[in-house]
Amino acid sequence: MIDILIPTYNRPYALAVTLTSLCAQTWRDFRVIISDQTENSDPLNSGEVKAAVCVLRSHGNAVIAHKHLPRRGMAEQRQFLLDQATAPYVLCLDDDVILEPWNIQNLLQTIQTENCGFVGSALIGLSFREDIRPHQQQIEFWEGTVQPESVRSRTLEWERYRLHNAANVYHVQEQLNITPDQPRPYRVAWVAGCVLYDTTKLRSVGGFEFWKQLPPNHCGEDVLAQLRVMEKYGGCGILPSGAYHQELPTTIVDRSQDAPQLLQV
Repeated sequence: MIDILIPTYNRPYALAVTLTSLCAQTWRDFRVIISDQTENSDPLNSGEVKAAVCVLRSHGNAVIAHKHLPRRGMAEQRQFLLDQATAPYVLCLDDDVILEPWNIQNLLQTIQTENCGFVGSALIGLSFREDIRPHQQQIEFWEGTVQPESVRSRTLEWERYRLHNAANVYHVQEQLNITPDQPRPYRVAWVAGCVLYDTTKLRSVGGFEFWKQLPPNHCGEDVLAQLRVMEKYGGCGILPSGAYHQELPTTIVDRSQDAPQLLQV
């Protein structure tokens, strides 16, 4: 039902933690496809990663690993992963995420109910648990089914991204007592790190093929893909999130080349 697509670079320990959180998912019908772009070592051969892979395989989940070089940027890396997918849904999952056991089941349930292009779980930075920011916690829940929506930079809708800073999502779901048994979809600008797409709908807008138009040192490729899917099919986030950021330093140090800006979104 779901192909989980994980790009990774020089993060064996973080990747092992991410894979371990997949072992306890209540939704079991998935396989994992990993694309590693580490040039001088093989994180997939680390003991921690191999142990997590063995557990997943013992549960009946296929794990397929690729060494994909040379590096041509994150959009090309994500398109390579998308090209390997055959399932009706793909979960684009970063290599530094921890998921609650109900996360994938709730994402799948929501995308099927809403019949939209994507559903995302915003990453929570729990080190900010005591950093409460009411001025960044405005939320717009969807009333009725999720609909196509055009979101552009420098608009009021674009400012929704602030909800996904720090631990804002955690604070909102706690304040409103939103529980995993009744997830609620809300309007987003975009969602980073854990996003379930309808595979056909993502491919219909070109997936990440726009990598050919970008310099290798770009960022924001996930944002651009989601804006295109959302404009045609709609997309949303869900609360509770059930996804936590490991809060490691980014592996994309130069963030000056932003895909939505470069391609004039």
